[in-house]
Amino acid sequence: MKTMQGNSSAAEPARGGVIRPSELEGYSPANHNGTTNVRLVGPHNGARHMELLLGEFIAGGNALAHAHPTLEQAVYVLEGTAVTGIDGVEYEVQAGDVMFFPEGVYHSLKVTSDKMKLLVFYAPPYGEDPDKVIR
Repeated sequence: MKTMQGNSSAAEPARGGVIRPSELEGYSPANHNGTTNVRLVGPHNGARHMELLLGEFIAGGNALAHAHPTLEQAVYVLEGTAVTGIDGVEYEVQAGDVMFFPEGVYHSLKVTSDKMKLLVFYAPPYGEDPDKVIR
């Protein structure tokens, strides 16, 4: 049996497969505090039109206000609670909720629980490209 990992070569990324998050390296995204993301699906493994990340925040972690002018973002809350700001309006979010940030809409997040786990979807892929974010 084989597990596909996110470390395929740039010349020939894998096409489909199974990704095991526990075997991938995390990173701390720009404009976030107390956050570790793991890139699950994206151009590195053959996706052209979307990107999927697993994000984990520690207590008090946050994402400062920012917007993505050329992409949409949806976030599914797996675990924990937070306050999110979306286009100037604050909302309380909890496990099972989905946050949607259309292109160009400013958004932020402040964790209010001991930890928080999220699935983050971008379309098209973001890849932490500084040209795809406004702070």
